[in-house]
Amino acid sequence: MEFSIKTLSPETAETGCIVLGIYGGNAASKELTASARRVDQRSKGALSAALGDLASKVGSTLLLRALPNVAAERVLLVSLGAKNEFGETQYRDAVRAAAGALRELAAKEAALFLVDVKVNSQPLSWNLRQAVLAVREVLYRFDELKSQKKSAAAALAAVTLPLSSSAQLEQALAEAEATADGADLARTLGNLPSNICTPSYLADQAKKLARDYKLDVEILERKDMEKLGMGALLAVTSASHEPPKLIVLHYSGAAKSKAPRAPLIALVGKGITFDTGGISLKPAAEMDEMKFDMSGAGSVLGAIRALAGMKAPVNVVGIVPACENMPGGHAIKPGDVVTTLSGQTVEILNTDAEGRLILCDALTYAERFKPDVVLDIATLTGACVIALGHVATGLFANDQQLADEVREAADDAWDRVWQMPLWEEYQEQLRSNFADFANIGGRPGGSITAASFLARFTRKQRWAHLDIAGTAWKSGREKGSTGRPVPLLVRFALRRAGRK
Repeated sequence: MEFSIKTLSPETAETGCIVLGIYGGNAASKELTASARRVDQRSKGALSAALGDLASKVGSTLLLRALPNVAAERVLLVSLGAKNEFGETQYRDAVRAAAGALRELAAKEAALFLVDVKVNSQPLSWNLRQAVLAVREVLYRFDELKSQKKSAAAALAAVTLPLSSSAQLEQALAEAEATADGADLARTLGNLPSNICTPSYLADQAKKLARDYKLDVEILERKDMEKLGMGALLAVTSASHEPPKLIVLHYSGAAKSKAPRAPLIALVGKGITFDTGGISLKPAAEMDEMKFDMSGAGSVLGAIRALAGMKAPVNVVGIVPACENMPGGHAIKPGDVVTTLSGQTVEILNTDAEGRLILCDALTYAERFKPDVVLDIATLTGACVIALGHVATGLFANDQQLADEVREAADDAWDRVWQMPLWEEYQEQLRSNFADFANIGGRPGGSITAASFLARFTRKQRWAHLDIAGTAWKSGREKGSTGRPVPLLVRFALRRAGRK
């Protein structure tokens, strides 16, 4: 799909469909946006006459055809809800609804006259980025494993963003399209079944990114991990027939740009390509969704693809510990004690708390690159889903300035987070009589004690942890990967490079 920025008049735009916003109430109180007023005037009140058929709920749509004196073949009206309640969420919902309606039309091109609608204090560049990401998200489909694929012949091919072009907006468009590419990669990796998306497959995807964007990549094998002493990661993978991989992918954009050299950002992504729970076996219901347990890994690869695609002036190292967690004769057992790469020992009380075990060795490994900041991304705990639902990602950090940076980037991307405590008092729940500490701390504050576990391996680093268990995928009829938090990670990296 091609996006372009072009100055257009809604009433004279020769395109398959123009999309116009309408502030909602009842028919008598509906208010037209500036672009909609121009079309209404040109069509001698045709829009006003049709407003009674447009529901006031945000995202409701109404398609009109062949309006008099209007050049576009179709006019799609989208409800923005009450004007005094209109904000970022309503804007994104309206754009997504428009994209969904356009997906059902035969039109191959459209002009989105929503991007110039005022959204609180957000600049037009924010509107543009969100519009591109929303349209790409709605039009994304994963049907490569189906024998009967949907035809792409009638798919929307071109979207015009009717704004006055500027260097800032063109840069925002390039960033948005690259971010959408990265999010699509994360979605696809998440949606692939675990018999295809194995640790080796993730390693191959990293090698492909390295070839496509001239990146440096290193894949550590089991024997390398044994030599290093990654006892926690190796314990998790011990019963799987799939060989584990530690993927290290470098993007050095700042070193090749004219911008001042940016400090190194380390992104560490949990890559459990399938999680049975091991000996602490999960319930059978919805276990198929444990193919999404590598979403942290997918987001790291997606973010690096996005940054490389836009040639961002940043330096990033992505570290992905990838393996399966399976039951079997060689599986770790509750009560086993393992020695981590850091030298600390862990009593494994629950083998389903495996993500923190592979992450702790990867976080220790990240120290050798001397990063300025480290972010780990993981579908780590069901407790985070209970705490925050499916709206916000859980944020934990050992540095408040870094936490503030992550939160501001999340708000900018509208890929939001909520900061949780990481107080030393929670460490007491990890106490063990037989090792330095245990891998779980009981049911109370489960997402916090999981982060507290990781904090023991990041004391030398400025570190933040993103628990994406509630935001990485959707269940039910819309089951599938969301691609989050790729937009957050990209905005975080760009803002650190001065692009705000």
